[in-house]
Amino acid sequence: MQPLVTIVTTYYNRAGFLKETLRSLQLQTMTDWEAILWNDGSTDNSEEIAREIAGTDSRFRFFGGERIGHTQSLVRSCAEAQGRYIGVLDSDDLLEPTALEETAAVLESRPDIGMVYTDHVVIDGNGQRRGIGRRCQIPYSKDRMLLDFMTFHFRLIRMEVFAQIGRFDETYPLAMDYDLCLRIAEVTEIEHLSAPLYRYRVHRDSLSHQKRLEQIRCSHAAVVAAMKRRGLDREYECQLEVRSRHIIRKVTDHAR
Repeated sequence: MQPLVTIVTTYYNRAGFLKETLRSLQLQTMTDWEAILWNDGSTDNSEEIAREIAGTDSRFRFFGGERIGHTQSLVRSCAEAQGRYIGVLDSDDLLEPTALEETAAVLESRPDIGMVYTDHVVIDGNGQRRGIGRRCQIPYSKDRMLLDFMTFHFRLIRMEVFAQIGRFDETYPLAMDYDLCLRIAEVTEIEHLSAPLYRYRVHRDSLSHQKRLEQIRCSHAAVVAAMKRRGLDREYECQLEVRSRHIIRKVTDHAR
């Protein structure tokens, strides 16, 4: 029987966070889901943790094992999805208990909506809350998305829309989700569910933290491609500006 929702989680050496991540999925109030878990060649005990959490729960499906990189892991795991709707849960993040219930309800009741996204709370490596994400304050607009990636987390996408736009594009390895949303906005309506149903973890080992400059460049390339598709490149150009800043802090006694 086809599950209502597929959640995709790829992981590489996430032993410190994976148990909590998968537990947040098990605690969902909506139970009609499957989880595609792709091990991208972890060298720690992430695989053992994932299988221990899953136990005899047949909704968890395991794939991977070899190191192929985040991009290929995500592309291949999505190809295994069987649900009517699909979403991605990063291996260090958390879903609030009603996340799937509330987002799926939007897509079930509104056939004109191809994707729904929620607000998110930023947490640190210890799980401490740091506040509502900056992007949550930005109103959704197809055109505004060229400047601001407001459809950040959490997203649930209608599977036929996901297939229609060609799924994830490997051309932009560190901005595949941004590029995906830009293309989805060009073919369907997107709904913003103004509720913080996702906890986005920021820590020094996160992919976005380690490769920030490359991520900016990939995002720029995705926007340039979107402008070309929309015929905006004849009137506008997209220039990349990478801004840096320095911070001056008072030296403490023990640091002298």
